[in-house]
Amino acid sequence: MLLKNIVFVFVLISLSICPCYAQKQTSQEAEQQISDFQLSGFGDKGRKSWQLSGKTADIFEDQVKLKDITGDLYGEKEDIRLKADKGDFNKKDGTVHLEDNVLVTTSSGAKLTTDSLDWDRKNNVVRTDDRVNIERENMITQALGAVGQPGLKKVTLEKDVQVNIAAGASKQNALDKNKITITCDGPMEIDYEKNIAVFSNNVKVDRDNTQIYSDRMEVYFIPDEKKGVLDKNSQDMSGRIEKICAKGNVKIVRGENISYSDEAVYTGENKKITLLGRPRLIIYSSEDINAPSGN
Repeated sequence: MLLKNIVFVFVLISLSICPCYAQKQTSQEAEQQISDFQLSGFGDKGRKSWQLSGKTADIFEDQVKLKDITGDLYGEKEDIRLKADKGDFNKKDGTVHLEDNVLVTTSSGAKLTTDSLDWDRKNNVVRTDDRVNIERENMITQALGAVGQPGLKKVTLEKDVQVNIAAGASKQNALDKNKITITCDGPMEIDYEKNIAVFSNNVKVDRDNTQIYSDRMEVYFIPDEKKGVLDKNSQDMSGRIEKICAKGNVKIVRGENISYSDEAVYTGENKKITLLGRPRLIIYSSEDINAPSGN
């Protein structure tokens, strides 16, 4: 009798487990699998505002898993394209998660590459915690983590920021000895529309044999409408940077000579550094250093 009861209980347990296992297995399978998936959104006056496509799509209740993804944003002034090997489209909130070989390009020539990216269409934001590389005009920016607009006109770089600014108009000159390199612990905020970049925490500017250190630094770029006023054939940094304002614990090193001040301003047009607030200059050699002037 005892043996029969044990067998009966075992059968009940087996019957109760099997449906659960079958249900779990079914939930992992796509409700529908299709090729050449495409989803579009339309704005005012029926104009297409965005499009998301993939070579294959596994459709689940709450999300769509895509491979070979291409996302397009159609703006009034600029178009944006996002590409990745795979990703997920969230049906509920419309967000898209991209993974592997993520590439963002704009019709104005900007390019972003990273390993993963979250795209929030409704709030017009892209975000990543991975290492990111951004190329725009003669600037190459690298950092760990970034958040900004898909058009890359306003971007915040989170940590370990490095910006290389080529001497000429092309980023191909990034190895030129006259290039300027700016690093900081982060964050760093850049606004291409306002032509300003703000670096924070342990900032360092390195150009040729001169280094500038500070707690915070504001870099102002020459607006497009002002570039024509300067020498169009100029291959110097003054052709891109209008001025650099260093603030807090400023130290300037040129060879063996060191200058200290509360603030410093570098102007690109005449390549002059002005020290502001208790300037102090330590000279270790008689070398002509085009010494910074102080107020």
